[in-house]
Amino acid sequence: MKRIALEEHFLAPGFEEYWLKTVEDVEPARYAQVLARLKDFGEQRLNAMDTSGIGKAVLSLAGPGVQIEPDVAVATRKAREANDFLAEQMQTAPDRYLGFAHLAVQDAKAAADELERCVRDLKFSGAMINGHTLGQYLDHPDTYPLWERAEALGVPLYLHPADPITPMPALDGYRGLKRATWEWTVETGTHALRIVFSGLFDRFPGAKLALGHLGETLPYQLWRFDSRAKLYGVKLNKRPSDYIRENIVVTTSGMFSFEPIDCALKALGRENVMYSADYPFEDPAEAGAFMSELPIDPAVLEDISYNNAARLLRIGASQ
Repeated sequence: MKRIALEEHFLAPGFEEYWLKTVEDVEPARYAQVLARLKDFGEQRLNAMDTSGIGKAVLSLAGPGVQIEPDVAVATRKAREANDFLAEQMQTAPDRYLGFAHLAVQDAKAAADELERCVRDLKFSGAMINGHTLGQYLDHPDTYPLWERAEALGVPLYLHPADPITPMPALDGYRGLKRATWEWTVETGTHALRIVFSGLFDRFPGAKLALGHLGETLPYQLWRFDSRAKLYGVKLNKRPSDYIRENIVVTTSGMFSFEPIDCALKALGRENVMYSADYPFEDPAEAGAFMSELPIDPAVLEDISYNNAARLLRIGASQ
């Protein structure tokens, strides 16, 4: 079965210093191995895609990238350079590689223009935002120009985990719970809920937000969100769960277990769940085997594997 993967990472020249901040405590040999894979666009990556059953991979810059760059001009320039670099690499395997734009949200109008350039000229499929940008979340009114443009272009913004503004005090002394284990889940799920509860999807009803890790625990909590929003008098046109079902899609990145995907399918609907292997941070063989062994209806599996992403990203049968 053909698969489209929405969260597959690379690293562009000049971005290793940004990425290093999120892996500074990783064992050196492991760091070197992952770094080599991030920089490769040849047989190593293509073989990994084949191992995971991926026909097309949407490549995105490994975070945090320019989301942590304090100089707006530098951030804007480097984001454009990363996008041009990715566009060049996509041409090495045009039938296999797609792309998500990297954007300097520090200047949302410029980011919107860069998103349009990437979609119109470079044929990218949307953008990936690596968490908050210097402490500003995507519910802030300053980001509206970016949301307006993404909605007009009909492309998703994929919210990828990143370090919180300040480390979570509750995790002090528990290194094993930091970052990818739990801290990033709390941070990213909270970021997504800020977007929902802010009313942003009332303002931009056609906007699409993508989340990895099968929704950062949101599908499990839908009833609770609706119940507490009512209790606290949250003023929205719809229930929080309605926005999560209508404006948010999720992928399997880093979550290769039947129970959470079963929950996501039942909570969000089969049309809102898609595939990702999260290369090179997860084992592509494990990701592929998980999909091959899922005990679900073959038609649902085909939607998760290919059809939903093809519709969202407007991938034609000939592409």
